[in-house]
Amino acid sequence: MISKRVQEMVPSVTLAQSEKIAQLKKQGINVIGFNIGEPDFNTPDNIIKKAEEAYRLGYTKYTPASGSIELREEICRKFKKDYNLDYTIKDVIVSAGAKQSLTNALMAIINPGDEVIVPTPCWISYIEMIKLTGGIPVLIEMDENTGYDLDVDKIKDKITNKTKAILINSPNNPTGAVYKRDRLEKLGNLAVVNNFYIISDEIYEKLIYDGESNCCTASISRSIKEKTITVNGVSKSYAMTGWRIGYAVGPTHVIKAMSDYQGHTTTSPNSPAQYASIEALSNSEKFVEEMRREFDKRRKFIVERLNRIEVINCVMPKGAFYVMIKVNKFYGKSYNGFSINNPMDMCDYLLSESKIAVVTGDAFFAKDSIRISYSNSIENIREGMDRMEEGLRKLK
Repeated sequence: MISKRVQEMVPSVTLAQSEKIAQLKKQGINVIGFNIGEPDFNTPDNIIKKAEEAYRLGYTKYTPASGSIELREEICRKFKKDYNLDYTIKDVIVSAGAKQSLTNALMAIINPGDEVIVPTPCWISYIEMIKLTGGIPVLIEMDENTGYDLDVDKIKDKITNKTKAILINSPNNPTGAVYKRDRLEKLGNLAVVNNFYIISDEIYEKLIYDGESNCCTASISRSIKEKTITVNGVSKSYAMTGWRIGYAVGPTHVIKAMSDYQGHTTTSPNSPAQYASIEALSNSEKFVEEMRREFDKRRKFIVERLNRIEVINCVMPKGAFYVMIKVNKFYGKSYNGFSINNPMDMCDYLLSESKIAVVTGDAFFAKDSIRISYSNSIENIREGMDRMEEGLRKLK
């Protein structure tokens, strides 16, 4: 018998879609992917060379369960340089990806029945992580008309004596929203007064546009820092998704609990990848800026192109590499055996008819929406949007 906790998990919609895409590509069909949640750039050469150096030096053994001392020291330097925050290596844990750091944090602080507030749209894995701890997700929908910025008043209304944490993500997947400092400060003060944690997923922190910048929640005040667990990693900013290095910083006692838990699950993350991640954090700013600028060009191009399609209104995102569009105006229309009644219908139709892959907003608790990733070349974006417009025109 399969455990109840696993039976109750919602399968990944994106993984199921990837299977359909793989089948089409196997048939030799040219599918343009706008479903990918990772940079299309290769890892910079200087980082790759450091991994090669690690192998030659024999840096292939276990590190401490919470990560190598050298990498944790570099993470401390990063937070001091970027946000003027002081942490010691006891306040840092390195994990096999930011997803594991998030899971570790929830496992460390959540008891069955505790409530975890999650602003939506959000990454679906947050909800499943919370459920696996026995916690109760409390979903609060943010408003498209404000660019999906954080609505602290809505959040305040949902705080109860069972509230143990709030899990936020800025820049946001899937909306591209970048939360404003004043709203994060209000949220932080709520956490202090009501004694709950803020788990702040800042994995897209370097990919921000229009002169905006990331406000690290922990940097707002000392009291808010004591209630904040910041999760980050090298995957998005340094094009290192497959290297599987994430990390978290936070209150010493919470990080110790996370490390104890990790010690009984995966132990330490990949040793050569940790070695290379020091190079990423310390010596790759030029690459990060070049990639950010290229994403910015694509962002502007795809939003302008989408808004030229009849009945589509695309909000300009401020961060990450995603755009969200509403598709409910196509409900009730059909073509070639496809009827559009929900976002998943639209995804299936565009994949079959237009040979482009997008992701249903249902995967992110984004009603009537689809997510499009612009982690692709301008040429592919242009071709993909042309295919999309042609496919949408056929719907009657």
